[in-house]
Amino acid sequence: MHKDQKLPGVFIARKKDQTIYYRSSLTFHRKHISLGSFDTMAKAHLAYREGMSVLHTDCSIEDYHPLQLLSFDKWVSLINYRDNGIYFANPIYTRQNYFYYYLSPDMPLIFDIDDLFYYSSHKLMQRKGHLFVSDYGMQYNILNRYGIKNYSVLNRDYRFANGNPHDFRYENIVIMNQFHGITQINTRDGIRYKVKIHVRSYYQVGVYKEETQAAIAYNKAVDILRQNGIHKNYAVNFIDTISNLEYAEIYATLPVSAKLYTLTPDTIKLK
Repeated sequence: MHKDQKLPGVFIARKKDQTIYYRSSLTFHRKHISLGSFDTMAKAHLAYREGMSVLHTDCSIEDYHPLQLLSFDKWVSLINYRDNGIYFANPIYTRQNYFYYYLSPDMPLIFDIDDLFYYSSHKLMQRKGHLFVSDYGMQYNILNRYGIKNYSVLNRDYRFANGNPHDFRYENIVIMNQFHGITQINTRDGIRYKVKIHVRSYYQVGVYKEETQAAIAYNKAVDILRQNGIHKNYAVNFIDTISNLEYAEIYATLPVSAKLYTLTPDTIKLK
């Protein structure tokens, strides 16, 4: 036993300024698990008792109460270790072919088991409804892992097949529009792709039968505006499914709105 240990699961520690605090930890199936730091020995010991209770009873994730000393993340981690024999620092609970990542008690996200290594080593964060992970000091939107761009709009550019916006299994995410400026629409003749571009307001470029045509039409609109002296920071569409020759042939013959040719810095100011 450590010479500074006063109660089971409690260890005395000191900050750089020599202020005393108390670390709580336990050992289960030969694995040492830290439970957190506390300002009193009593709290650290109670956290230890909570942790041992989780590991030795049949309590569930839904039994967590915010007044408990253990954090919710730690609660999930302990229950997963108890039930599945794997300990993750992040709040993950595994199933056979998928796993839950709990952002909060009432918000479990669902992922394919193939993503387990990634999310066990990357902390998920939420900001203004967007989900991010931190990697090498940068924040990355998790939708990018599915080929969904940051500007994409739910139910316009992508959708969840089963209607659950917290189910991020690959089979549940349907990408409707993968290019800039394109919206998929339903018409009497079937699915069509409407293209718009923003100058001071949105201008319609055209409606096209093929998504590739629509992506090229957007690029052509960008070129026209730049040639007219409108130098906004437009991102263009990268299309890798056709050859450069095919791209050039479609570009040359593809119709776009005549209105685009009349837009200049001066005409925009007159609006």
